[in-house]
Parts: sequence; structure tokens; C-alpha cells
Amino acid sequence: MAPGPGNLSQQNLNSIVIEYLSKKGYSRTEAMLRMESASTDSSGRPLHRRAEDAGGDKYFRAYKLLQEWIDQSLDLYKLETSRLLWPIFVYSFLNLAAEFYVNDCERFFTTYRDLFESEHEDELRRLSAIRLPEHLQDNVVAQNFRKSRYRVTLSSVAYFNLIHFLESKEKEGGAVVIHLLQTCCNLVTVVRNTADPHSLVAMFQKARLERDMPAEDEGLPGHNPGSANTNENAPDALPKLKLGLLPMEAELMTDVRSELEDEDAAKPARPGQNSLVEEFEKYIKQEANDDAPARADLPLPPSMARDVVMEVLKVKENRDRFVIEGRSGGVGPGVSVVMFTFHNTNDSINCLALSDNNQLVAAGTSQSYIRVWSLDGSALPSVMPPVAGEPATTSSRRLIGHSGPVYAVSFSPSIANYHAAKDDPSTAPRYLLSCSADKSVRMWSVEAWACLVVYKGHDNPVWDVAWGPHGHYFVTGGRDRTARLWSTDHISYLRMFVGHDDDVDVVAFHPNASYVFSGSCDKTVRMWSIPTGNAVRLFTGHTGNLTALACSPDGKTLASADDAGSILLWDLASGRRLKRMRGHGRGGIWSVSWSVESTVLVSAGGDGTVRVWDAAVPNEAPTAPPLPQAQPPPPGQPPQPPGDVSGSGATTTAAAHVHHPTAKIDAALGPGPGLTGAAAAGAPGGKKKNKDVIVTPDQISAFPTKRTAVYKAQFTRMNLVVAGGAYLC
Repeated sequence: MAPGPGNLSQQNLNSIVIEYLSKKGYSRTEAMLRMESASTDSSGRPLHRRAEDAGGDKYFRAYKLLQEWIDQSLDLYKLETSRLLWPIFVYSFLNLAAEFYVNDCERFFTTYRDLFESEHEDELRRLSAIRLPEHLQDNVVAQNFRKSRYRVTLSSVAYFNLIHFLESKEKEGGAVVIHLLQTCCNLVTVVRNTADPHSLVAMFQKARLERDMPAEDEGLPGHNPGSANTNENAPDALPKLKLGLLPMEAELMTDVRSELEDEDAAKPARPGQNSLVEEFEKYIKQEANDDAPARADLPLPPSMARDVVMEVLKVKENRDRFVIEGRSGGVGPGVSVVMFTFHNTNDSINCLALSDNNQLVAAGTSQSYIRVWSLDGSALPSVMPPVAGEPATTSSRRLIGHSGPVYAVSFSPSIANYHAAKDDPSTAPRYLLSCSADKSVRMWSVEAWACLVVYKGHDNPVWDVAWGPHGHYFVTGGRDRTARLWSTDHISYLRMFVGHDDDVDVVAFHPNASYVFSGSCDKTVRMWSIPTGNAVRLFTGHTGNLTALACSPDGKTLASADDAGSILLWDLASGRRLKRMRGHGRGGIWSVSWSVESTVLVSAGGDGTVRVWDAAVPNEAPTAPPLPQAQPPPPGQPPQPPGDVSGSGATTTAAAHVHHPTAKIDAALGPGPGLTGAAAAGAPGGKKKNKDVIVTPDQISAFPTKRTAVYKAQFTRMNLVVAGGAYLC
């Protein structure tokens, strides 16, 4: 009995139709039906023979295909092609969420997130909550990826090898990867030559020293190295910068020269020593030239008698300072550090600032007040009459006014004058700036110990504030993703610098005061022109949130540090990264400062150490590999970063002691911060609790503390390092 219409399977029905078409001679129609029937199962549903037809599973197949090909590639190409794994992972994950593959989305994220924990910990934390399309709308990281194409630079050979492989594996997942590369990535191909970052020598060097570090032009939306223009079609040319020092006023220059001549006549220079006038002419005097900004571009108040005295003192200190020549025969300079430790803080200190005259230190607290101490214990007088019930003079002052935690403080420019005449104007700091979670910036008088002005303009907490090198101007950065320029004689801001994708955490001035720098937790540093308000440089390459910035005194190099423990040096003129220095352990780097000669850098951070670095860039690639160092276990509990500490108020005292440099001590320390070896690996059961910390050959010396998180370290004009931190109970 022939099967009834209801008993026919799809396969039998297809066979009957094909037989009919064959008898009637419809050969082309028969061939098409046979081809389509081969892609269906017995019930007529399509068989997924290609990865791109397999729903959410296609991204698993495609990503595994790409990962296996990169792992099997030659080491020569593996470093650059491996930079594709992160953007392909993110875009695949976001597409799974956008296409309602909830279970596949979670499984994909869980399967591959461990590959990127060290470099993209913060982004992974923010992406981890995404499962559905509506989650994409409220996620900052997801929005940044979806609105921009991720830029990756590949050599032409690596690019053609990649495309050839993906096309040969089109049905196994290659088509999915090609689609993601075309729609979500901006692949820039370059031809190798002997003098660029993609030469064979450069690639091998990066493979050894910078394997886990993104390229200078990599990221969202990507840019030509150093260029602040993120347009994909932007030209390679960078705007020319004027990095020379600001020319001195003609009248001020005449007055300073006259004072120096009088000083030389009263106290002649020793044999072999420059006179003060010679020192001024050779090193200090600034005249207008093509590399220097014009004074008309940056209006400043007219010079006063105090400015003349300060310039004279700068010449004296420049001549009499301890000169740091840099490394000589592999031996670093003997830099000394004076460390001030604050006790009984109960983790309430968020930030520290040291005055340029080495007389005062200010601490911002989580209890919303500021306390200022004299470093030598002397009394801090006030021009105001004493308040009833309070001592007329005291060695510390408390400034109350903010209604939220204080995140940064900064003293106005000053200089020490140990032999001041009675009628000489004071060169001590006059003002103190502070910023807070209450969205305001306050300027305090250091003579009256009272608030003079409250500056309001930020829409969210203000994370950092810094004075300009000439006073008068200052810059702030906040949670509203902006940096703002202010002047002391205007209640509102003069410039608002917009461009970062996340909070502006740190800010700094260029020595000529014509540029400012802003560092963000979007892991970028931007350089802004004050006269125009435009971004002139964009530096990318950090793997952690920016925590410290400092421009070298010669105005040519920028040092930026992050909470991942890396310090990057940037050449401002070319916009290129010079080198990366590592050595700090957990807790991040909270402060960096340059020597007067711009050859040595000092840094401090939450690992309880002050470290000295050789900032010179060798002409040839270094041959010594980085030294592995075991990271110290936290003493009691890990130090908390500035701005994220809490606790109740307590009476605070400061104690000073001096460290003297020795040979590199990282491998010889016993238990405690900065230690190596046994402490990290000697836990019960032989388990290694902490990752190894890489110490690059640039480190000259390290000064460990017992249990003190070091908030601030800075070079004085005499090339002595002064540092301060809070002892952790």
C-alpha cells in the first residue's frame, strides 16, 4: 500500500519531486533542488554547514579558529596578530548580547575572559554584567566599542597571511572573523623597514620587553602615534609644539641681572665655579625664540619684587645643586631620599602636597578637612588675630570648609630663602588649592589660614588640582570627564578641555605653562594647548588607570604612571613612546617627579617603596632582559590608593628619617614591602600567592619602607628627594 500524503517524509517528498522533474527534462530545476535538499535534515530543517549560519555558536567556532592560528604562528608575527584577540573577543561578546543569545553570551565571556585579566581587568569588570541588548545601552565600555572601530596596526606580511588563512577557512568560521574585522576594526597595514617600530629588530625587542603592552596607535578609535586627531583618514603630520621655556619679561630680566651682579660683587664665585651672572646667562635666562611660546599667548600679571627675589634664588640653587649626570658605567647616581611618615592617621589621609620651599606639607583627608604642618616643627604664624581658646602659634593648622572628602591639594610656587633680609619679600607659598567630592575647588591663604575663594564649575567630584609653574593659573580634572583651566582672578573657568571617555584623574602643567596634560581611567593621556584649547597630542599604551603625570624640566619628555605599576616616557615633539619602566608592586604608582637635569625620575606608590629610574633613552636596544622579582605580600592589609581610603579622624604626627642609596636592593630584602623570594613563595603548602613583578634594567635604586604607603615623592631644586606617606596600622 502506497503511503498516504500524511505519511510522506520531507526526504521522500523531495525524491518524488526530483524524479518528476527528471522525467519532464527540467534538468536545471532538478539540480537546484538536489543542492538545496543536501542542506536539510529529514524534517526539512536546514543543516548549518557554515559557522556563520550556526546562531550563537558561530562566535565560539570563529574565535577558537583565530586563537589556534595565532598560537601556531611564527613568533615573528605572533606579537602583532595577538593584538586582534581582544577586540574580536569584545565585539563577539557584544554581538551575542545584541542577538539575544543569553546563555551563549555568558558562556563565551566565561570561557575567554582569563586571557585578558592582566591587561583589561577594569573593562572586563564593567562588561561582566552584560547579557541582553538593553544592557548595552547603559554600559560605557560597550557604547565606546559599538560607536567606534578598534584600530590595530599589522605589518603587510602578517595582514596578508591572516586574510589568506581566514578565506581558506571560510566555512569553519573565517567568514565570521572577516566580517568582524571589516565592520568593527580598523586594520592599518605598514611595510617593514629598518628604522620603524615594525622592523624585525623592533618586533623582536617588543616580543621580549613589551609582550603585554598595546601599541601606541592601538585602541578606540585609534589614531596615528601621538596625534590627537582620531579620524581614520587623519594625516600623519603632527602640529608643531613650542616646548621652549616662556621668555622672561625684559624689565624682570634687567632687575634679576642687576641683583646677581651685586651678589657676585659681595660674594665672588669659588675657583672653577660659575659666577651667578654666568649661570644666569648659560642656564636660566630665557629669551624669545621660535621654539618658545610668546608671552602674549599667556597673559600673566606684571612681575613684583617677590618675583625678582625668587628668580635670583633659582639661579643660586641651580649653581649650587647636587648635579646628577645620569648613569656612568652602569652605576646609578647616589640619590638620597628624606621620608616623612605620618602616624595615627587611621587611613584617613587621601593625598599629600609638599611646598617648593621644603617647609610645609599639607594632607587632604576623608573627613573633608585639610591639615598643614611645618616640616621642621616650627610655629605657623597667622596674620589674623588668634581665636579665643586656641593657641596663638602652633606647628600645624586645620582648614575646614569642604563638605566631602578632599582628593588633592597643591601649594602655590615658592622657593626657600634661608638668608632673607628683614625687608626682603617672602618667598614662602602664599596659597593652597584643594579639590573635593563636593564638586568645588577652594583656594586658601597660607598666611591667614582661611578660605579666600570657592571655585565651582565641575558637575561631579573633582579628583585633582595643580598650580601652573608661574602661579596665577591652575588646572583641575574631575569625574565629569573634563579638565578645566582657571585663573586666580576669575571665579569661573577659562578653558574646558573635553575629549576623554572617562574620569580625568590626574592633571599637570608643561614647564612653559602653555600646555596642560590630563590622564584618565580611559587609559589615555592628552596634551592640550592653553592658547587654543585644542588637544595637540594623544598618548595611548597604558594597561591601567592613569595615576600620576610629570613633565620634565626641559619640557621635552612626559612621564605617566598607572595603577598597573608601569611608567611610560613619551617624547612630546614626535608623540612617540620612548620606553616603559616597571618595578613597583601592587597598589599602583601615586607620584612621579623629575630631577633638575631631566635625566632621572623618582616614583612612589602603594607598594611602600620609593624608586629611582634612569630616564635616559639608549641609542641601541638594551640587551639585558628584565629581572623577575616576586611581589611582596601585603603587610596586614594592602595599602589603599589615594582617594579611596576611609576611617575616622585622629591626631596625626610626622616623623622624618633619611634613606641613603645602596646598590639595587630588590633581590636582597627580607620580609616586608619591596621584598622578594621567600616571603611570596613560602606560604603554607608552598603555594605562590602573588604574581612576579618585573623590574626593568632602568631602575637605579629602590627605598623600601616598613609599612608606609608613599603618597608623594618629589625632587627639590637641589636634587634631593623628599617623600611622604602614611603608616598603616
